[in-house]
Amino acid sequence: MTGLCDSVATVRTDRLVAILLMLQRREQTTAAEVARELEVSERTARRDLDALAMAGVPVYSTQGRGGGWRLVGGARTDLSGLTASEARALFLVAGQASAATPAVKAALRKLVQALPEPFRVQAEAAASSLVTDPQRWGSSPVEPRPPRFLDELQDAVIRGVQVGLGYLDREGAVTERTVHPLGIVAKGPSWYLVANTDAGRRTFRIDRVTSTTPTEDPVTRPADFDLATSWREIADEVDRKRTPLEIQAVCTPPGISILRIAFGNRLEVGGPTTDGRIEVVIRGHNEYILAGELAGLVEWTEVTSPPAVRDRLASIGNALVKLYN
Repeated sequence: MTGLCDSVATVRTDRLVAILLMLQRREQTTAAEVARELEVSERTARRDLDALAMAGVPVYSTQGRGGGWRLVGGARTDLSGLTASEARALFLVAGQASAATPAVKAALRKLVQALPEPFRVQAEAAASSLVTDPQRWGSSPVEPRPPRFLDELQDAVIRGVQVGLGYLDREGAVTERTVHPLGIVAKGPSWYLVANTDAGRRTFRIDRVTSTTPTEDPVTRPADFDLATSWREIADEVDRKRTPLEIQAVCTPPGISILRIAFGNRLEVGGPTTDGRIEVVIRGHNEYILAGELAGLVEWTEVTSPPAVRDRLASIGNALVKLYN
């Protein structure tokens, strides 16, 4: 699965599903035909076909004149030629909860209905088992590196079984607990397990996992659980804890786009004021850092509270005048 996660980062999910549907409709297709139909280069088409094969989807190529790509066993609209592991591989590579477009999700739902009954549950679980959030906490995007127990935990998510988890906490103590795995998230360079526990829903850094012992006990999974939605809530809560200070300000309309670039999800845009400006709330680590970030935005933004940030901005302004007068 590690190699599969790497391939997901470089291949568009909508093309993979479209290629599979082409192979189902036709006895054989070529990279040139795929490129023409999907409006991509032949090199991209070959890479996508190779990615499907490497992921375990039952496709193969024949060389020479009249060669091309085929599904093992020929085109099968009912997908009955897939094994359980092949079905899981397909939905892992094509169905990431964070990457699939609405059209892809609709296609995947149709493909699920075409699968043999025993494969459906795990294929659906594979499609929703992983979310990739490329933005590292407070920094730039970084390619995530799979940790030691990633494959075992993702397998437990897909099979829907509880896991005995050894975990190294922040104080350096190893604890043991039984968890109900719900999904895996790659956040920047770190990987997380989202799971239910006796104490409620929790998030575990997978590089702190010291052991995994899958059980045969089924996971208790909330009926309305969605991994992507759950992770957004978790990430928002973490961001709020990391940026506890809130300031109120007003901004000119042209400055709103600049504030969005500067503060991202730390910015909340409100309604207009009587003078035509717009109310905003901005979160930051503390008054010193936040005032420093805002000092270069005074052309568009005026802080209204708290007073400590206004005082700090005035101090920065005085220092700038003294230095550059």
